[in-house]
Amino acid sequence: MSENTALSRTLGPWMLWGLGVGYVISGMYFGWNLGLAAGGTAGLAIATAGAILLYITFTFSYTELACAIPRAGGVFDYANRGLNRDWGFVAGVAQLIEFVFAPPAIAAGIGAYFHIFFPMIPETAFAVVAYVLFTGLNIYGVRAAAGFELVITILAVVELLIFSGVTLPHFSWGNLTRNSFPHGWQGAWAAIPFAIWFFLGLEGVANVAEEVVRPQRNVLLGFGSALGTLILLCVLVFLASVGVAGWEAIVYPSPGAEASNSPLPLALSKITGTGGWTYHLLVSIGLMGLVASFHGLILAAGRATLEFGRVRYLPAALGRTLESRGTPAAALLANMVVGIIALLTGRTDDIITISVLGALTLYVISMVTCIALRRREPGLERPFRVPFYPVFPVVALGIAAVCLVALVTLYVKLSIIYFSILLVSYIAFCLTAKGRHAR
Repeated sequence: MSENTALSRTLGPWMLWGLGVGYVISGMYFGWNLGLAAGGTAGLAIATAGAILLYITFTFSYTELACAIPRAGGVFDYANRGLNRDWGFVAGVAQLIEFVFAPPAIAAGIGAYFHIFFPMIPETAFAVVAYVLFTGLNIYGVRAAAGFELVITILAVVELLIFSGVTLPHFSWGNLTRNSFPHGWQGAWAAIPFAIWFFLGLEGVANVAEEVVRPQRNVLLGFGSALGTLILLCVLVFLASVGVAGWEAIVYPSPGAEASNSPLPLALSKITGTGGWTYHLLVSIGLMGLVASFHGLILAAGRATLEFGRVRYLPAALGRTLESRGTPAAALLANMVVGIIALLTGRTDDIITISVLGALTLYVISMVTCIALRRREPGLERPFRVPFYPVFPVVALGIAAVCLVALVTLYVKLSIIYFSILLVSYIAFCLTAKGRHAR
C-alpha cells in the first residue's frame, strides 16, 4: 500500500442518483416495520411525516455545505471549518457511528431474505459472506462499485414498483385504520427512529464529493433527484404493505412470534402465498434493495474513516489509498471488522437505534454549521444556496433536535452507550490528537 491519500474524480449525476437512492433504499425493504410495533399505522405515519419534512429541509441545507466544501469527510470537514476542531471531531465520530453501524443492520436483513430460500443455513453466515464480497468490490475501484450500485439500485426501484402494482389492487382503507393508534402519542414518539430509517444514509452522497466530476453542479442533482425518488417510494411502500392485511401482518409472521425483518414478503404472502413463482421472483429481486444500501453505505463509511485517518485522528494507515486503485482499502477492511462484530450481537433493532443516534447528531451539528458559516464566511463561494434561508436549516435543526431527545428518553441504555463512545473518543482526541494540524 502506498502513501497516496488522493481519490479519483469519476462520478457523474446518474452515479450520484444511484448512490443516493442506493444508500437508503433498504429502509423501504425492512426495519421500518418495527415502527409499526411501536406506534401502529397512525403512530408510524405521524413520525414518517416528520421525517420527510426533516429530510427535505436538511437535504437542501446539507447540499449547500457539500457544494461549498466538497470533501470526503462530509460533516467532519464542514464543522471543522464552520465551528471548530472540537465540534468537527464530535461530528466526525457521529458520522462514523452512523455509517459503520448501519451496514450490519442491513446485513442482518440480507441474511433474513436468503434464509427464506435456504433455511438450513444460518442468517448470520449469509450476512458475513456479504460483508466480505462487497468490501472487496469497494476495494477494487470506486467506478466499478458505483456502476454496480447504479444497476442494483435501478433493479431495486423497479421491484418496489412491481410490489406496489401487485399489492395495491388488494388495498383496503380498513386495514390502515384498524388498531391504527394502539399506544397513542407515545407510540408515535417511539416510532421516530424507524421513520428515520426510511431515509437514513442519504447524506452519504456528500462523502463522495471528492470523487465527483463538477461537484458544485452534480452533487445538487444527485441529492435532489434521490430525495424525490425516495419520498415517492416511501409513500407507496407504506400504503401497499399495510393496506393488504393491517400492520400486524407485516410485523409478526404469526401471533406471538418475534418481529420480522422481512415485511414485504409477509405482505406478498397474503396475496400470492409462499409457494408461487411470483412470490419467489419478487423476494429474489427484493434482495437488490438490501444489497444496494449495504454496498453503498460501505462505500460512504470507507470515505469517512479515510478522512479521520488522513488527519491522524485514527491510525495513519486508515488514511491511505491504494495507488493502483485509488480506494481506501485499509479503512474499508477496518469498518468490515467492526461491522461483523456488531452483526454477531444479533440485535438489529439496537444497531438501528445507535446508527440513528449518530445520524441525528450529524444533522444537528451540520445545521448549526450551515448557519455559522453564513455568518463567519459570507464571501465563501456557494454554487448552491439553500432556498428559504434560514427557515430550512432552522426547521431541520429543530426536528432533528426533537427526534434526538425522543431517542434519548426512550432508549436510555443505548443512549448511554452511544454518548459514552462520543465522550471516550473526545477525551482521547484531547489527549492525543488535538495538537496535530488538521487538513
